[in-house]
This record gives sequence, structure tokens and C-alpha cells, in this order.
Amino acid sequence: MINPTDHPVGSAMLMYELDDAHEHLGSLIKAISSDPEYSEESYRVDLGHVFAHLNRAWRRRLVHEGMTEEEWNAAREYPDDILPIS
Repeated sequence: MINPTDHPVGSAMLMYELDDAHEHLGSLIKAISSDPEYSEESYRVDLGHVFAHLNRAWRRRLVHEGMTEEEWNAAREYPDDILPIS
């Protein structure tokens, strides 16, 4: 796991992904709470956006610097090395 002391660039990028996921999740919650017409299609897109940030954050835990565009795009995908906890 990277840390801000040894890997400041990678750590900043990881935190960006988590902060952005947090922001978008908050917006999603507000939208659902305030719009009785909020659609399943919007929910799918908005939640997918949150997942993309969380997925990249998970992959960035080991990335010391930046990612190539190909790595960044692949990092959006759901991880296969983490299991949900119920």
C-alpha cells in the first residue's frame, strides 16, 4: 500500500479518486432524495461513475506514480482481487 511519505504522487492520485467518489456519491444521494422522478437509467450511470472512482482507487493502492491511459481505462473495471463483505 502506498503512503504519502514514500509515494506522494501516487498517494495524491489515490486520494483524488476517493474524494471524487465521495463527492459523486453525495450528489447521487441528494438527487435520489430530492427528485421523485429520478430514473433507474440515471441511477445506473451515476452509480457506475462512483464505482469507476472506487475501482481506480483500489488499483492505485500499489501505483507509485501516474498510470498510462491504457492502465487508467483498465482500472475502471471491477476488481477481481477483492470480495464484498456482507
